[in-house]
Amino acid sequence: MEINLKALKFDAGEKLTAFVEKKVSRLAKFFDGVANAADVSLEDLKEGKKAKIQIHVPGDELIIERVADTFENAITECVDAMKEKLTRAKEKKYEN
Repeated sequence: MEINLKALKFDAGEKLTAFVEKKVSRLAKFFDGVANAADVSLEDLKEGKKAKIQIHVPGDELIIERVADTFENAITECVDAMKEKLTRAKEKKYEN
């Protein structure tokens, strides 16, 4: 899966980029029809670190946003929520 990482208002280091790619690439196994790309946006806000994952699946667009104290925690929370969302989308697809 191709991962498009956008770091807004800061430069993402190699370590953070590798972490994001490792975590987000695991999402491909949860839904067979996942498009070949996932858009990941990271933003440093006053409230904390914001992560947003956007995946296009056939007939829908799944978006998860989370704010946490670190980018790593925000990405982990997003990936966990996206796993559940992808599983539900897969079940819905195969019901029809």
